[in-house]
Amino acid sequence: MAIPDYQSVMLPLLRLVSDGNEHTLREAVETLAEQFKLTEGERKELLPSGSQFTFANRVGWARTYMNKAALLESTRRGYFRITPRGRHVISKTPPELNVKFLEQFPEFIEFRTKRRDSEPSIGTVETDSLQTPGELLESAYLKLREDLSLELLKTTRECSPAFFERLVIDVLVKMGYGGSRKEAGKAIGRSGDEGIDGFINEDRLGLDVIYIQAKRWKAPVGRPEIQKFAGALQGHRANKGIFITTSSFTQEAEDYVAKINSKIVLLDGDQLSQLMIDHNVGVTLVTSYETKKIDSDYFIEG
Repeated sequence: MAIPDYQSVMLPLLRLVSDGNEHTLREAVETLAEQFKLTEGERKELLPSGSQFTFANRVGWARTYMNKAALLESTRRGYFRITPRGRHVISKTPPELNVKFLEQFPEFIEFRTKRRDSEPSIGTVETDSLQTPGELLESAYLKLREDLSLELLKTTRECSPAFFERLVIDVLVKMGYGGSRKEAGKAIGRSGDEGIDGFINEDRLGLDVIYIQAKRWKAPVGRPEIQKFAGALQGHRANKGIFITTSSFTQEAEDYVAKINSKIVLLDGDQLSQLMIDHNVGVTLVTSYETKKIDSDYFIEG
C-alpha cells in the first residue's frame, strides 16, 4: 500500500500507546509499519532531501501534533505516553483523528495560531494538506528548483555556441574536472576532430583525459551521433567521454552506450541544468533557510 499521510497515522498511533506505557518513536514507527503492511521499500523511502525516512517523519509529526493537543505527553528523553485526555478520546472510539479533530482543544489552537503567525506560507494551507510541514517546505523548494531548472535550460538553448562551450567548462571545473578554469578553457574547442569538441583532465594531476562533445540542440540526440563520438574516442585511444546536450537522448542512443566498451556518460538538458544549480553556474543565491530540531542530548542533566 502507499505510505499513509501523517493525519492517517494519528489514530493508530494513539491506539498503540493506549496501554498507558512509555513508548519510543522508533518502536512506534516499526510497529505501525507492520500494521500498515508497508514493504521494505516503502519503509526506506526517503524525503526528497534524503534527510529522513518518509514514514518515520510522518509518525513523528503525528506524535508532535497530538502532543500539542495534549493527547500525548513526553515523559523523559525519547519517550512518550498517552494522557488522560488521550484515553478519553480513545474511549469514544472516533472513526478518525486529524487536524480538524484536534482543533477542538485550546492548546492545539494556540499552537496553530503561533505557527500561522511565524510561518504564514505553510500555516495557511496546513489544515487541508496531507503533507507534514516539513514535506510542504520540501515541496515548495522542489517546485522553485524545477521552475529554475526550466528557465536555465531555456536560456542555455538561446545562448551562442561559444558561450555554451564556456558554460560547459564552468560546470565541469566546478565539479572538480580540468584543474584550473584557464587550463580547461584551453582544452575545449581545440581538437577539431569530427565527433569531438574538446577534452578535459579527469583530475587536477591529469592522470586521465575525458573527451567531450557538446550539442546545443532542441531535437533528441540519436544513436548515429553517439556512434560517431565513440568512433572518435577509439581514434584517440581513449575510453572515457561525456556527451552533453541541451535536449535529450533517444532510447536507441542510451541502449548503445550501455553495450559498448567505452565509458560514455550522456548528459541531457535537464541533468545539465540541475548540475548548474548544484554548482552555482549561471545562478545566484537569493536567500537560504535552516531547519533545526531539538538537541535532546543538551538537556540531559547530571
